[in-house]
Parts: sequence; C-alpha cells; structure tokens
Amino acid sequence: MSRVSDDNIAPHTIQKLNVLRKYCEAYSTIFAKQPTLHHRYIDAFASTGQHVHRLNGEVVIGSPLNALRVRPPFEKIDLIELDPGKARLLRSRVGSDPRVVVHEGDANQLLRSLFPQVAYKHFWRGLCFLDPYGLNLDWEVLQLAGSMETIELFINFPIMDANRNTLRKSGVHLDDDAANRLTRFWGDDSWSELYSPDLFGNPFKVGKNSDVAKRFAKRLKDVAGFAHVPEPLALRNTKGGTVFFLFFASHNATGAKIAREIFAKARKEQDHG
Repeated sequence: MSRVSDDNIAPHTIQKLNVLRKYCEAYSTIFAKQPTLHHRYIDAFASTGQHVHRLNGEVVIGSPLNALRVRPPFEKIDLIELDPGKARLLRSRVGSDPRVVVHEGDANQLLRSLFPQVAYKHFWRGLCFLDPYGLNLDWEVLQLAGSMETIELFINFPIMDANRNTLRKSGVHLDDDAANRLTRFWGDDSWSELYSPDLFGNPFKVGKNSDVAKRFAKRLKDVAGFAHVPEPLALRNTKGGTVFFLFFASHNATGAKIAREIFAKARKEQDHG
C-alpha cells in the first residue's frame, strides 16, 4: 500500500482557509443562539484534513479540522473524500468525535443524499464547502442546494484550470473531455459564449477572468436560485495571476453581509501583502 501524503499548498490556499474559518465561526455563533434550529457543516472534497505549506514546509490545518475546532461547535459535520487512503488518514485525525461522519466516495453522488437531510421541516441549516479537484463538480449539486433554501455554499471555482483546458486554449481545438467537464460544472454549454472561433475554427478568449466570474455568479442567482451571491474573492498565486474565484451563495441576507465583509478584508490583505 502506497503512503498517503498531505497536499502541498500555496499562500492563496491559506487565504481561502482563513476566509472559510472566519465565516464558520460567525455562522456557528449565530445558530448557537437559535435553540430551535440545528446547524451542520459539509466538506465535499475533504482530503486528509491538513496540508503542508509549499514555501516553508509548515503544517497547515485544513478545512475539515478547522470545522471541528469551531466554537460554538457545529452539531454535525460531514466530510467527503473520494480517495480511500486519504479518507483513512482523515478518519484517524478526526478521532472519535461523535459529530463527525467521514464519507468515502464521489461527492457529486453523496451530496445528492446529504443535502435533503438539511431540511426546513426538520429545522436544519447547513454550510457546505465545495473545493473540487479541478472541474470535477456537477452543476446539479449547486442547483439542488439552491432549491432547498437551507444551505449556504462556498464554491472554489478553478478559473486557471478552466482557462488552461477550455476558455483560453487557443491555437488548437478544444479537448472534448475538458469541455464536457466545464459543461458539467457550469450546468450547460453557455460558457462557450465566452469565446469565439477564429477563421480556422480555433477558439480565442473574449473578455477577462472577471467576465467569467460575473457570468457564473449570474447563473448561481438566476438558474440555481440563490438570493445572494456577493462578488467573489479572486485567489491569486505569487505572480499575481488569479487561480481560483471563491464564491459565496446563500438565501440569507445576514450571511451574505458577513461574507462580503470577510471578502473585503481579504482583498485589503492582498493589496498590502
């Protein structure tokens, strides 16, 4: 059996984790004051629970273990990991915490059964973190969450992956597999409106990364049905290039206000970093 190792992460991932941790703390604090409601955290691509800083080798606590440390605590925590070795290591780190279930399998399938458990009639509310490995996320998952009105989402949109494999893949024809993955993530093939073919039928990009982000935010509102989708946070690499857009989507105005404030502080940190 090969040894499972923790993921190496860059500074922009640490910023993402800090944003999520701050929101989790605010979210849990609010629901702890409402004794008639239950609140739940779902991490759909949980990995091993911790990471290694790419620049200095330090251990960085990941989103699953951060969720376990949130006070006031979440009442239930669902962690999903596809890789069996990573899931085993995650279970060892979670320990015997009775609130936690580590689900081994495809997040796109498991979320279809987990989300309905966060139901109004049972007084549950949920916060879900979707940080897929590349474009491996089905739009139907987002649509289901939006239709329920009880689930708030953080979605890490891999814009660099989308650009490299589809939106900015100029000079050659699009790879069918990459295009299909983006269609699954986006929900339909309307993403193709963001590029046009040249005289030889090869695609070239129209607009900027921010145009893609605006289009996706509009889909979260108009198609998935979320009432509040603040401007996403651009997560940048050390060269200043945008690698991900971190989206927040919710039906809760208070949650959206808190997310905007956390995003705004993160942008200031980027400007002064």
